[in-house]
Amino acid sequence: MADKEPVVERPEVAEEEDASAAAAAGEEEDTGAQVAPIVRLEEVAVTTGEEDEDVLLDMKAKLYRFDKDGNQWKERGTGTVKLLKHKETGKVRLVMRQAKTLKICANHLVASTTKMQEHAGSDKSCVWHAADFADGELKEEMFAIRFGSVDNCKKFKDLVEEIAEALSKDEGKENEDSSSTAGLLEKLTVSESKSEEAVKAESTDSGKEAETKAEATPSE
Repeated sequence: MADKEPVVERPEVAEEEDASAAAAAGEEEDTGAQVAPIVRLEEVAVTTGEEDEDVLLDMKAKLYRFDKDGNQWKERGTGTVKLLKHKETGKVRLVMRQAKTLKICANHLVASTTKMQEHAGSDKSCVWHAADFADGELKEEMFAIRFGSVDNCKKFKDLVEEIAEALSKDEGKENEDSSSTAGLLEKLTVSESKSEEAVKAESTDSGKEAETKAEATPSE
């Protein structure tokens, strides 16, 4: 009679069965424990200073600043240039931030004297002067900006010139109003002076007339 072969249990099968049993036991037994995070991060409101402004223009570009000491152009940063109009004052400023760091590389108002000129040798670039505040202090700077296309450069240039022209007209109107007001005040002053002279003359005439009557009246 032949001996039966011994039954050998494979270890991998046993491990799988143990793992299944443990998983089943874990599903049946829920301790309800909750693991709290080690560090609790609070939400922080981030302000950019642009909350009270409307975006008139938003385009990608590369900015350069002219270094007077080295007499050469130096790259200021690559990022997004914006024209922002304040909702209350109506003033428009140019702001540009670097793409990755968001560091401000240009920050100044568009003034009536702002003049955009095409950069020599490039129809995708333009140049202008401004009193800039990007470094925390007001400094006269000469900037050059380069766009990815001629259309974007033209759009930027035309919009800045349109804003500057509107400001120039407003200032001219204010000067006219000031001149008109000054002229009106001058006329009023002259009229008042003439009135005072007339009153004095009338008083003088009345005094002379009284003296004449007094002389003409015989004494008793």
